[in-house]
Amino acid sequence: MNPDPNEPGSPGSEAAEPKAARASVPVWLFVLFFLLLYWGMIYFDQRSAWADPQVYIPYHSAAELAVYQSRLEGPDISRGQLVFDRTCALCHGPDGRGKPGQAPPLAGSDWASAAGVNRLVRIPILGFTGPIQVNGQQYDFPTGMTPIAATRELMSDEDLANVLSFVRQAWGNKASPVTPEQVKIIRDRIGNRSTQLTAEELKGLPENM
Repeated sequence: MNPDPNEPGSPGSEAAEPKAARASVPVWLFVLFFLLLYWGMIYFDQRSAWADPQVYIPYHSAAELAVYQSRLEGPDISRGQLVFDRTCALCHGPDGRGKPGQAPPLAGSDWASAAGVNRLVRIPILGFTGPIQVNGQQYDFPTGMTPIAATRELMSDEDLANVLSFVRQAWGNKASPVTPEQVKIIRDRIGNRSTQLTAEELKGLPENM
């Protein structure tokens, strides 16, 4: 009697058992994987602000960064300095010492450090023309001063208060700050006037509001 080849232990039984064979991965699957990876990189690059200057380097200096820091109360001196550097420093100098033939000094100025702000606030709103005496020294500026804050569109009450507060506390000046409320009151009193101020006219005004 011949042995059954399908019985365990019989010759040929091993050949009859199923075996796992290696199957190759289709090439198209690799292609699909790399296409998805490439698409994901492009999507991330376009929508994640990858090293975008607007996100990672929006400030040019520590002073500019300080402008955006929250404050508890009082004038924003950092903002005032930024406005001064952009608007006033060209003529008055970044050190507040003024420039011959362009603008008088603000550092140590008796006008800038006056006890009241009624005169000072009017100067950037209306501008200035003619000679002026600062700390006993005579200055004459043929072109006068442009009214850099003639309207609130040019400079808001808050920004004008900030820049004047900076001037009154920079370069050794130690005067009280200017508030937006004071600026608003003086603007309202000026009304629609557009002519420049003179030193004589300023002297005829009280220092305090």
